[in-house]
Amino acid sequence: MITVDEALDRIFAKIPAPSSETVPLSRAHKRVLTSPLLAKHTQPPFDASAMDGYAVRASEVIPGKPLFLAGTSQAGARFTGMMEHGQCVRIFTGAPLPIGADAVIMQEQAVAQGNRVAFEKVPRVGQSIRRRGNDFTEGKELLPAGVGLTPAMLNLAASANYPSVEVARRPKLAVLATGDELVPPGTELGPDQIVASNSYGLIPLLSPYADKVIDLGIVRDNKRELEKTILGAFDYGIDVLLTSGGASVGDRDYVQDVLRDLGVELDFWKIMMRPGKPLMFGTRGKTLVFGLPGNPTSAFVTATVLVRPALRMMTGHTDPFWPFMGVPLAAGLPPNGERRHFVRGKLNRNEIGFLEVLPIAETDSNHSSSLAEADALIIQPENDPGTPAGEIVEIIPLALLS
Repeated sequence: MITVDEALDRIFAKIPAPSSETVPLSRAHKRVLTSPLLAKHTQPPFDASAMDGYAVRASEVIPGKPLFLAGTSQAGARFTGMMEHGQCVRIFTGAPLPIGADAVIMQEQAVAQGNRVAFEKVPRVGQSIRRRGNDFTEGKELLPAGVGLTPAMLNLAASANYPSVEVARRPKLAVLATGDELVPPGTELGPDQIVASNSYGLIPLLSPYADKVIDLGIVRDNKRELEKTILGAFDYGIDVLLTSGGASVGDRDYVQDVLRDLGVELDFWKIMMRPGKPLMFGTRGKTLVFGLPGNPTSAFVTATVLVRPALRMMTGHTDPFWPFMGVPLAAGLPPNGERRHFVRGKLNRNEIGFLEVLPIAETDSNHSSSLAEADALIIQPENDPGTPAGEIVEIIPLALLS
């Protein structure tokens, strides 16, 4: 049995370097850049007005004394020529600043009478002007490699004139559940049957990091059926296989034997964490294989702690563990044993509005309602003597995982 940190190290050591592909910006949301994004031009490409108003020479503005209106500058149609002394130019937001102007006065501070415009006060030089290159200059690194593209980043890429970007390829993922007792949701239950639920949590948790997720459904505790289903997934060319259930070594737990028979080299199959002790990891060529526990909370927690970071690394993220964070405990934690405990917790605001996490007392690995209630997993270290209320603890905020 190995520690969580050792398990992560072994998994990460088997992950190949991400390969890249080109995708249009319209399909690049949450994809990860494989090389820095460099500005192709300077933005703005010229000195521009930051608002609707009048372009002036600041030194020529005398409150109440009108200037002659020489013309108009608007986006896509600049004022041509030079603005002469004693003149001003009507200008709109984003329009090029006329040659000779050094300030813009907003229209609310101007009084126009025909072709003459008077102003309430003297502007400062540079007022309401967006200088050339104020946003970025040609050749500047706008985004580093390894970032997941947010809507704001896609907006920046478009502003920098990129119709497409180079991003990390995402793996093909297959998920299956095993067990004679399992039936699909909506089934009228027999006396010894259980509704299969794991895939309905695992797939949405992991699909943001997958090019395709193949749900292989429920496979009975039958070596021949398991072998046929898993071999078919390997032949399809999946990059990651997740099984849930059958990961122990009981008489009816066939997953480990079948995986070995199909050429999977198992690295470990027990881990010092709770929930989730019976977890297998191995490889078949470049395919990663995870054998998750069958209990719903164990399957979800092990996927969150081990599989999701692996997929983030596979898809080029520089921080595989994001969004781990520290918050104070709202109530104390009792002493912990030799296994790292991922305690279900509820995020709240305290009396002064700061975020805190309240441990949920339920620790049963088959207890789905407490997992659904949880906003976070509190990471309690191995052999922790107990943690008092108010102490800062590390958490995995579940709402930020997608």
